[in-house]
Amino acid sequence: MAKRTKGRSGAARRGRAPAKRAAKGGRTTPKAVESGRYTAPIPKSEKVSPLWVPVLMFTCLGLGMVIIITNYVNVLPGGTSNWYLLIGLGLITVGFLTATQYR
Repeated sequence: MAKRTKGRSGAARRGRAPAKRAAKGGRTTPKAVESGRYTAPIPKSEKVSPLWVPVLMFTCLGLGMVIIITNYVNVLPGGTSNWYLLIGLGLITVGFLTATQYR
């Protein structure tokens, strides 16, 4: 005959949690159910960016790069200046921000 340990069930002795029991009256909490409604995907016609978005993006990126390079080559009037670098970096930033709007 097996020896019984007082206060612990067999599942607890084996390291497992005991099975959950239903509340009085046989009711249990229902599982979370996903919404039964169908959500249609966004049509591709609404995901297309206008032509000016990639044009502005590449123009700002290219112009910013050209300004920074010509500043280092000392071609711009006034010699090398930090203002040219800030303008070039600003244009590159606008190009990156425009790139996030491209669909």
